[in-house]
Amino acid sequence: MILVISPAKSMDFNTPATTALNSLPQFIDEASVINKELRKLSAGQLSSLMGISQGLAELNFERIYMWSHQNPDNPLKPAVLAYAGDVYQGLKAKTFSDEQLQIAQSKIRIISGLYGLLRPLDLIQAYRLDMGTSLAVQQNKDLYSFWTEKITGQLQNDLNINGKVLVNLASNEYFRAINTDGIDARIITPVFKDMKNGQYKMISFYAKRARGLMCRFVVENNITDPEDMKAFDSEGYIFSPVLSRNDSWVFTREY
Repeated sequence: MILVISPAKSMDFNTPATTALNSLPQFIDEASVINKELRKLSAGQLSSLMGISQGLAELNFERIYMWSHQNPDNPLKPAVLAYAGDVYQGLKAKTFSDEQLQIAQSKIRIISGLYGLLRPLDLIQAYRLDMGTSLAVQQNKDLYSFWTEKITGQLQNDLNINGKVLVNLASNEYFRAINTDGIDARIITPVFKDMKNGQYKMISFYAKRARGLMCRFVVENNITDPEDMKAFDSEGYIFSPVLSRNDSWVFTREY
């Protein structure tokens, strides 16, 4: 069983890593190719391409210029400890033991616009590059064209080893980077809904955090049978057999 999640725009490279465990990204050469394309752009062009402020564009222009895994001045950190967004606040990987981090390493994959597909302990540098960015790379019109075959192939290899169940905990933007027609596996999509104004609704902030909570639940219990995920009850969520349909599993919460 493999769980896929999205990366986060916010990153933490100031706090030391809580483990000495690490691994190297599997697509580091491809990441270098993308970074070379980004180096051709000015800060102003980055601002327009990424839809970010000039200040953020200048920060990322500097990151892109300095980017190199051989540069000793660039801080490196395991991906699951470097990302700091809502999903990762739910996951709370910094509290994992080394044994739990190894379980996460086997079960969780992070889809990335720059690195393609990351394992939790893969060392990364600070960057910003959404998968939906319309950046042409080599003969590819955008990052989806560049990454889809590579990500899908690597995921299939991982699924062949870890059991042919893919759990989709990623956003639509990132899950689109997978060619699901090319995946030989059952695909389960957990959906998290909160009661609001008398109806169950998916609220983005809570849903993102819940995706991280689900990953944590799987790691803490070392779940191998996906049916065991239905016991997920973190922070008040419970599985709803009434609202669930086939492999779209709905978890609800009331206040």
